[in-house]
Amino acid sequence: MEYSQKPVIVSEDYSLVGEIMKPLNKVATPVKIIATVNFIAALLHILFWSLAFIKLPFPLSIMNMAERANMAITYGFGIADLIFSFPLLLFGAIGIWQLKSWGWLFIQLANILWWYSFTVLLSRDIFTKTISPGIIIFLPFALFAFWAAYWLWKNKQDFLA
Repeated sequence: MEYSQKPVIVSEDYSLVGEIMKPLNKVATPVKIIATVNFIAALLHILFWSLAFIKLPFPLSIMNMAERANMAITYGFGIADLIFSFPLLLFGAIGIWQLKSWGWLFIQLANILWWYSFTVLLSRDIFTKTISPGIIIFLPFALFAFWAAYWLWKNKQDFLA
């Protein structure tokens, strides 16, 4: 039986992704888009919640229990976004640009958080019969997350180490 092995070229200009050699400076356009959108979303999270925490009253300072509970939920979302969403978006954007498997995973986890947050906001707006600014802001990101998750899943082999 004859066995032939393809030569593996390793240099500073190339990264081995699966069995395909790709120049590092030629990252696929969808990866660039996903990384850029998630990086911008990370910055928006920090900016939004920083301003919100500066402007909003602290929940314990509110005497009306219904308003206090509402503010506590807002603070809870903010804290959760800063603990989970921000790092996943930021490090996911960095990792996916480098075609790292951990970047792929972080972006997929961030996609789940977009869907979860959108569902919470949508449910709230349906029950209160309102359309909040949050739902308008989240809709494009949630739709983008559906596309990104599909594309990343379809191309997951490109991110395996």
